[in-house]
Amino acid sequence: MENLIPVLRDLESLRSDLTRIETLRTSAMDRLAEVQVKILRLESESEILRRVSDLFRFLVDREVIDNATTAQDLLTEGLQAVFDDLDISVRAGVDIQRGKVSVDLVTIQKQNDGTITEGSIMDSYGGSVATVQSVLLRIVVLSRRGLRPLLLLDESLSAVAEDYVPRVGRFLAVLAQRLNLDILAVSHNPVMVESANRAYRIQKKKGESSFKEIRTGRS
Repeated sequence: MENLIPVLRDLESLRSDLTRIETLRTSAMDRLAEVQVKILRLESESEILRRVSDLFRFLVDREVIDNATTAQDLLTEGLQAVFDDLDISVRAGVDIQRGKVSVDLVTIQKQNDGTITEGSIMDSYGGSVATVQSVLLRIVVLSRRGLRPLLLLDESLSAVAEDYVPRVGRFLAVLAQRLNLDILAVSHNPVMVESANRAYRIQKKKGESSFKEIRTGRS
């Protein structure tokens, strides 16, 4: 009988160890199940976020492309209205590299002999075309981004050749009316003044400046 006591103690110890191990195993299995559920939830959230990211990327790319089309149409219309003696237009080149959309505005001019010149406005064309196109791009940004409809031009059109100034003024007046846009232009050119709906002369006397409304050809 005495010989059985150590054996019973060993069995009791083994039973206790087994119970403890089973408890640990059950606890580990419960934690594993929780982790697996969490992994599935995170994978689901990750997939949703990926899809949302793809949607935002698509919307951004779509807006870039739409803005490029708007800029292309407005620039072409504006250049042709001002430089009516030139066969000139703008093409928006959309390129997608590594998932990113980029836009290049290419100015195209067809010469009388059929030769076609293409290039960026700053590299391939003179001051008149570049100046008008720069102003038109600013108008595109104002209209597309919903900014305050006010365009300030401080001698911005001084580089435009004298022959084209009347057409620039008339086109800006039409564009302002069409887009409900206020254009405030500072100019020393009387031809530009004649195109304005309202004009003021700035006078400076004794160190003080004053504004005087003057009559123009447009009431």
